[in-house]
Amino acid sequence: MTIFEKRINDLTFKIVIGDITKENVDAIVNAANSYLSHGGGVAAAIVRAGGYTIQKESDEYIKKNGIIKPGQVGITSGGNLKAKYIIHAVGPVWHGGKDNEENILYNAIINSLKKADELNLNSISFPAISSGIFGYPFDKACKVYYLAVEDFSKISKNIKEIRFCLLDKNKALLFKEIIGG
Repeated sequence: MTIFEKRINDLTFKIVIGDITKENVDAIVNAANSYLSHGGGVAAAIVRAGGYTIQKESDEYIKKNGIIKPGQVGITSGGNLKAKYIIHAVGPVWHGGKDNEENILYNAIINSLKKADELNLNSISFPAISSGIFGYPFDKACKVYYLAVEDFSKISKNIKEIRFCLLDKNKALLFKEIIGG
């Protein structure tokens, strides 16, 4: 269910309530750890819904490329999901804002968008990266998410729709409020 929609340059930005594993988009973003070990949270839900092939491809990606540093991304197929690809974004663990967390979170979002653009994708859906077990305060994260989307909208070549998919209606409404919706 879409609760907020806004045009930003040539893209459509949406905040939706739902299950990211059911999003009908070209790519979904996984809130990943550096080892792409999908044991909990959004990552575990994605593997449960999309099949073990996602974990297998993740393991192969790490073996070939090494661990993914916070702020960076890796990519696998979408397995059995509607999405063609999963972009695995490693966000920061919150340490009170003293360890460059804002910049790392920004990079995780912007690098996910750039990777999707490189793949000539039209649509992408994000979870609330780092705001779960990584402890990043959700209200602060929303500002970073939106800033990255605004900045990316100025350079996007292919992406037409960027979605933030949240399970929690109250968080979705808070995100809308934070960005002035």
